[in-house]
This record gives sequence, C-alpha cells and structure tokens, in this order.
Amino acid sequence: MKKTFLGLTAAASLLAGVSMAAAEPVKVGMITTLSGGGASLGIDVRDGFQLALKQSGNTDVELIIEDDARKPDLAVQLSDKLIQSDKVDVMTGIIWSNLAMAVIPGAVAQDKIYLSPNAGPSQLAGAGCNANYFNVAWQNDNLHEAMGAYATSADFKKSFILAPNYPAGKDALTGFKRFFKGEVVKEVYTQLGQTDYAAEIAEIRASGADNVFFFLPGGMGIAFMKQYAGAGVDVPLLGPAFSFDQAILQAVGDAALGVKNTSQWSKDIDNETNKAFVESFQAEYGRLPSLYASQGFDTANLLLSAMETASISDKDAFRAALKAANFKSTRGDFKFGNNNHPIQDIYVREVIKEGDVYTNKLVGVALEDHADAYAADCKM
Repeated sequence: MKKTFLGLTAAASLLAGVSMAAAEPVKVGMITTLSGGGASLGIDVRDGFQLALKQSGNTDVELIIEDDARKPDLAVQLSDKLIQSDKVDVMTGIIWSNLAMAVIPGAVAQDKIYLSPNAGPSQLAGAGCNANYFNVAWQNDNLHEAMGAYATSADFKKSFILAPNYPAGKDALTGFKRFFKGEVVKEVYTQLGQTDYAAEIAEIRASGADNVFFFLPGGMGIAFMKQYAGAGVDVPLLGPAFSFDQAILQAVGDAALGVKNTSQWSKDIDNETNKAFVESFQAEYGRLPSLYASQGFDTANLLLSAMETASISDKDAFRAALKAANFKSTRGDFKFGNNNHPIQDIYVREVIKEGDVYTNKLVGVALEDHADAYAADCKM
C-alpha cells in the first residue's frame, strides 16, 4: 500500500486549468493495476493523475494508491478497505471492466463518488447509471464504434473481429458492429490474458476477410501483433487505441507501422493544454504519454475543478461541480452527457515512427460530438 500527500508548488496552472483557492480536503482512493499483466496501463493512469496534482499545487488532496494486480477479488477487498477503514471520499483508477463491475456498483451505493479514468462498461452507462459515477474516458463501445465507421468509409467489406471474453471485449465488438456496414465473416472471443493466437491467426487466414478488427489491450496486443506479423498474413489490421498504445508500439515495432486506430486522444491534438501535458509528462517520466496517462491527467483535473467550487461534504453541490466539467482537458472541448459519460470527438490515427520511437499521428475525425448508445436508458 502506498499513501502519498501530493501538493508540490508548481507554476503550471495552465495545465491544471484550476485556480489555487482554498478547498476542503478530499481523500481519494486509487485502485489500479500496477503489477502483472496490463501494469503499464495502470502505471500511466497513476502517473498522469499524480502529474496533474503536482502541477496544481493543491495541498488538499490525499491520495491512497492500491495495486489490484488485475484480480477482481483483490479489487473488492481493496475497495472495502478504502471505504470502511480509510474513509475515502472519492475513488478512481480501475483499468479493467470486470474489476469495475466488481467494485463500482458497491462503491456508489455507499455514496462514494467514483471517477473512472478508463473502464466504461455498458451496464454503468444505461439503466445502471448512477449520480455518483462519472466516466472521464469513454463508454467502452465508443472507440470501436468509431473504427466501425472508419472501416465503412474506407470501403472495407468483410471483417474478422476478435476481442477478449470479458465485459469490455463484448462492448468492443458490439460497438464495431453497430457502425460497420459490411459483413462480419467471423466473431471470436479469446481468453482474457491469452498469449498464443496461432489458432485465431489460422482462422483469419482462411476467412476471406479484407480486414481484421481486434481489441487486445496490454500484453495481449503485443503477443497478437508479433505473431500476426510473423505469420505473414496479408490482411490489414484495424483497432482501437488500446491495441496501439505507446507500450504496445515499442514492443511490436515495425509490424505496427501504418496501422489505423481510433482514439479520443492523441499527443498531437492541437491545443495548449495538450501540448503542455505531453511536454511535461515526458520531462517528468522520460517517456511519451499514452491515452491512459491523458485520462488520468484529465480525471485529476476534473476533481480539482470541482474542489474549487464545492465542498465534498455537500454531495449534491460537488456532483454538480463535477458535471459542469469546468477544466481544461487534453482533448480540448469536454462535456458530460445525461449519464455522466463524455460527449466527444473520436479520431483516426496512424502508427508512425519518429526517430527511434513508435507513436501515432492524427489523420482524421471518425465521429464528431459522439455520445454513447446507452444514454437513453439512463434515467438521470
């Protein structure tokens, strides 16, 4: 367990997008993945969140960080500890949707505010929405919907689609199919954490597909991309940003060059907040930020913006301040829909190489001011 008090003085109010007015202290419990498979995702969320706190100079946030090791049972135990023993006011940090579904419903039912910097399962966007739950990233389907729209506009006709068999994987393929107007020749669900994709690659080779849409975050994406390149299959790959984040790209290398992917964030989005974030993250951590880092950064700045105008002890006012989203996002314009999920542009990116570093560049907009498909089922 790591407990930190973050409030270093910094002249970076532009990045934080908040003033330094006095605020009531807020205790934040962060459960995220810092070890085992997918640790790079949680590390980036944590680092982005901490960077925003450091730059704000705010001394009124107490952050308690816990490692869930991508284990749902452990995540539940940590949540119970944070709520019952540590008495946190706000929770955040979970990467994986199966862990989110294990933790978030219980947390918000106990009147804790949850700010999601990543996982956005459909169950929490529709009928299961809650006034205490805010997603600062996306609803799970969104980036996949954008790739379905792009694949249609790029005149692909036959798609082979695959994702892990867990809530985010099911949302991913549902989202892609919602916007892809061609034929899905095969839909495959792999094991979560799977590292051998020989059978799936053989199916792709025999499928007659003219594209492969896959959602395999973290180490799963690294394993698949390497094996796919080694197999010499000549079918273009498409995917969401999760399959082409900074950690995956450095591990995969040239095999990823030219692949299109969709994201609500990119390091070359042209606004001052994003430019300063990318520069300061590199200076602080010695690496390019990923979308996960940008989401952690935005989540912290959303929290700080609410603290500037409302007291955590007045939950109604604090929720209203969060809903207003009065902060400067790395994405530019940011607003919540009725279900406390973002309405935002989603971009198409292409994998490139800058010097020795593999990264992404923006090549277009897939969906503008896009809301999720479940908001109509939310009664808030």
